[in-house]
Amino acid sequence: MPRRSLVALVLLLLAVLGAYGPALRGGFVWDDDDYVLEEETLVEDGGLRRIWVEPGATPQYYPLVFTTFWVERRLYGEEPFGFHLTNVLLHGLAAWLLGLVLARLRVPGGWLAAALFALHPVHVESVAWITERKNVLSGALYLGALLAWLRWDRLDGPPPLERRGGTRHPAAWWLALGLFALALFSKTVTCSLPAAILLLAWWRRGRVTWADVLPLLPFLALGAWLASTTARLEAEHVSGGMLDLGLSSLDRVVLAGRAVWFYLGKLLWPAELVFVYPRWVVDAGAPLQWVYPLAAAAGLAGLWLLRGRLGRGPLVAALFFGGTLLPALGFVDVFPMTYSWVADHFQYLASLGPIVLVAAAAARGLERWTERGARPVGARAARAAGVVAAAVVLVALGTLTWRQGHAYRDLETLWRDVLSKNPDAAMAHVNLGNLLSDRGEYEAALEHHRAVFSVDPPERDTFVLARAHYNSGNQLMALRRHAEAEAEYSAAIAVEPRYPPAYYGRGQARRETGDLEGALADFEAAVRMDPGNAAARQAVDHVRRRLPRR
Repeated sequence: MPRRSLVALVLLLLAVLGAYGPALRGGFVWDDDDYVLEEETLVEDGGLRRIWVEPGATPQYYPLVFTTFWVERRLYGEEPFGFHLTNVLLHGLAAWLLGLVLARLRVPGGWLAAALFALHPVHVESVAWITERKNVLSGALYLGALLAWLRWDRLDGPPPLERRGGTRHPAAWWLALGLFALALFSKTVTCSLPAAILLLAWWRRGRVTWADVLPLLPFLALGAWLASTTARLEAEHVSGGMLDLGLSSLDRVVLAGRAVWFYLGKLLWPAELVFVYPRWVVDAGAPLQWVYPLAAAAGLAGLWLLRGRLGRGPLVAALFFGGTLLPALGFVDVFPMTYSWVADHFQYLASLGPIVLVAAAAARGLERWTERGARPVGARAARAAGVVAAAVVLVALGTLTWRQGHAYRDLETLWRDVLSKNPDAAMAHVNLGNLLSDRGEYEAALEHHRAVFSVDPPERDTFVLARAHYNSGNQLMALRRHAEAEAEYSAAIAVEPRYPPAYYGRGQARRETGDLEGALADFEAAVRMDPGNAAARQAVDHVRRRLPRR
């Protein structure tokens, strides 16, 4: 390894370890329990085999991610530090591989882009949240596959299949395919790599021919197969086949347009980053909402028309950004959109486009300034000023990352951080209420569950409202306010008639108030809707024994 590359690796790892210090001290948050602590395949005999050969055995079919968790459970047990350390180091590795890719492509400001990617606070969600191992692992493998491809085809002349005498490193093609497969087994958003390679070919050569496409056909086939498999499993296991965001085709267009500008805005000005962003109203019938997609289309058209003056780079960066974001723009329903249209972790890979463009523009601008004599300060002073400016930006980004990392200390800290920035986040109220209830703080929990009723649509929906009434009933039962609890369970049933837990809860409340006939009816309804509910079955038998014989 060249000394310069080794120094860059050490510096990037030290930078991310420093910036992510608070995250390293964090615990497990949100669904980390489902993915790490309570996932049976990580501890049972034969679990590693099931991870790979039984789609559906794990919450998502990303077998390489769960293999790393399987190893770490044996190394660290249930101690979160090791899991966090792995995420941070993988993120640093991804930044270093980005620097190597840009150096091979001879992109100005390549190592500045790597540092910006490493320290940008928009990536805290991907790094500090253990479950998002998917992003940092797949990102490192994606960039490793791209680096291997560039060893096979440096894009500095005709495509390898058009050259006489073959290619420089034929084994690199197989290495790229293998790393790409591992990236897909970590997160299938990396299926965009072949498209990214074709964009780079167009950027360097000004054209894309069949000789560019043919070597990528196995990549395209593999990516399409695993992406479709993931989509099917997500629909079956994550959302239970019932996810429907209720968006028309035109709604999805205006949503995508606004989401693109949202993500770009957070990259350029990373203020008020939050785990759950407000979920705005999507209405294709509102003329102002069309400003976002029309502005995005106009921007792409402008970059195309100005490619002769600006070069093809800005257009390639924009297409990479939008194309990589495509699965998260609302054209397909994904579960996190039930509570927020956008999330920082959706743009982990996509952020490379704008970050590289900004770094390259800054480096090229400084280069031109010094070439002209950098009047009145002089070329040497201008370069020094550029270094100082870059250092100030990196320190500022690292500081923001360090601050944002504190939000991931534990579950209560995370939900309180969300509510301090997004008071209408129904999910945060529900989860914080459940957390307080587990600690026996029933009055405080009740306050958070009832706060959902004051949240305006579309942050809440019928299921959220039903859960809020149900959870309020649970707190009132714990406070022995049975009549009020019965009213809350009834409200949950009115909102969502097919909600078995609410019937079971109301049955308990009615039993406590002496309404045994009503309790029996509720318990029987719970059993009809959920035959596997053993507690409801026992309650039916118990109430029947207490009722007088007819």
